Amino acid sequence: MGFPGTWMTESESVVYRVVPKCACSTIGQIMYYSDHGRFFDGDIHDSTSGMHKWSQDASQEPITRNVKAQQTYAFTCVRNPYTRILSSFFDKICGIQRNGKRYRGNLVPQLIQKYGIDVGSPEDGFDFDQIKSFRRFLLFTRDTIRWKRPMEPDIHWSAMSGHISTFIVNGGRYNNIFWTEKFNDGMQSVLDNIRTPHPVDLKSIPRFNESEGHGPKRAHPVEDYFDDLSMHLVYEIYKKDFLLFKYDFENPGNKMPTGEIDLDEVHAKLGD
Repeated sequence: MGFPGTWMTESESVVYRVVPKCACSTIGQIMYYSDHGRFFDGDIHDSTSGMHKWSQDASQEPITRNVKAQQTYAFTCVRNPYTRILSSFFDKICGIQRNGKRYRGNLVPQLIQKYGIDVGSPEDGFDFDQIKSFRRFLLFTRDTIRWKRPMEPDIHWSAMSGHISTFIVNGGRYNNIFWTEKFNDGMQSVLDNIRTPHPVDLKSIPRFNESEGHGPKRAHPVEDYFDDLSMHLVYEIYKKDFLLFKYDFENPGNKMPTGEIDLDEVHAKLGD
């Protein structure tokens, strides 16, 4: 299986396990900058050189060597499950992608047909009932994760613990897991523990939100999207994420973590 979703600087200063919808564009650009003294021109997900990625054949040997030796600082970043699934909905389901098309071709028409989801369009200013459509999207999400129908779960809404566990199961160990909600503190704690060819001043680093501007803006506070049934579905899907990464299941309006992440617990629970 190897280490899917794993990126590493060419200087081998740091290893990162990508978790979609958790500041991965910004983190990737910081890693690229730390090696080259400049940002990648474009979406870092599109880069095919300048940084090791598991998806690049030539990168698999150095990534495997570094991860299995557990001598290179390794980290990942997590996000509140409520805001993460909302972000996935607005970006991937409602939004128009970088190529000018809908995400995954026929996915959105399938959702409209099978789940009665409405996503609006740029022509009507994305005018639709966001809360009603999102709650129907949650049913679809649960179906993909629990029964793998009408399709396999997508990386953008599959549980963070699933992404993070592959790294552990195949022989890696995290030195740091931090929260998107405390990004600067978390990313600084990574930079403080590694040596990079180019110094990184986090205060001057822009945020690379590649999904912004492609779709509708969220019209309501986070908690308005989640009634009792929606919260039940979210907990069914993301229970491990809430427990391991210390997020507040009881209050969708509280995006901040409620305790410290216990790395030993994460490795024990996700290493089976």
